[in-house]
Amino acid sequence: MPQMSTAQARVVDAPLTTVAQGYQNAQLVYPLLFPVVSVAARGGKILTFGTEAFRLYNTGRSPGQNTKRIQIGYLGAPYVLEQHALEGMLPIEIRDEAEATMPGVQLATGTVNTTQDIIQLRTEFAAAGLATNLANYGANNKVTLSGTSKWTDPNSAPSKDVEAGKEAIRAATGRRPDTGVVSAKAFAALKNNPSILDRIKYTGRDSVTTDLLANLWGLQRVAVGDAVYEDSTGTMQDVWGGDVVLGFTAVGSAADRGRPTYGYTYRLAGYPIVEEPYFDRSAKSWVYPVTDELQPVIAGAAAGYLIKAAA
Repeated sequence: MPQMSTAQARVVDAPLTTVAQGYQNAQLVYPLLFPVVSVAARGGKILTFGTEAFRLYNTGRSPGQNTKRIQIGYLGAPYVLEQHALEGMLPIEIRDEAEATMPGVQLATGTVNTTQDIIQLRTEFAAAGLATNLANYGANNKVTLSGTSKWTDPNSAPSKDVEAGKEAIRAATGRRPDTGVVSAKAFAALKNNPSILDRIKYTGRDSVTTDLLANLWGLQRVAVGDAVYEDSTGTMQDVWGGDVVLGFTAVGSAADRGRPTYGYTYRLAGYPIVEEPYFDRSAKSWVYPVTDELQPVIAGAAAGYLIKAAA
């Protein structure tokens, strides 16, 4: 782990760090719009892409002339990774009970994964905040629904809204979006929307699924943002509100940052890490410190489209 000092490296629990790095919460959808990319520094510039790939360059060359050059991508707005650290506690009473009733149970792994869930929920919240902020999009890459246009209204036309978003992204980037993140509220509305139900009646399916929506809308993947959080009043709120986000993303090849893409999650190389657990005698618990350093960023807003207040 190049970013850690020798002293730090000595206190890292390698097996549990491997567990933390390999663990993904299937309920969280931020990596679909903001694929994780390892970076070597805690701060830098976002690699952004312009319209170079769409210009009609004079590529002709006469004998003896210099070959023309272009620059692919440029360093845009700054980013700073945010450190998230949390300690998971495993009381000895729970450990002893589990070992007595379920020999071989991996309580340490479970403690680390639960701690990771909490840290990742913060990242999901940050990513949703970026993706659902109208100010982060150009005039042609967003729409706010109201009245009969909201997907909860039987007269609304969700597929037309999605097609408008796909065309806006294609017109701006030359690529069609491949990913759609639908809020839980919007997905609930889609399952009862007459226009959607009318489209699927010829498929032999009796319910609306994400796979069906992906096929209907011509996307590679559609995911539902089911995550919730507790606000300052103790009320549970939807992380993704009632919104829908379309994007062209480099899922599956996030390390290839030579392609225009909607966003990334920059993460410090070698993270997350789990330090060696220690025993807290006062709490009579084993403690597992987990640390992650990451930050979601929008690299190309033109490769995204926000349908605000769909439901």
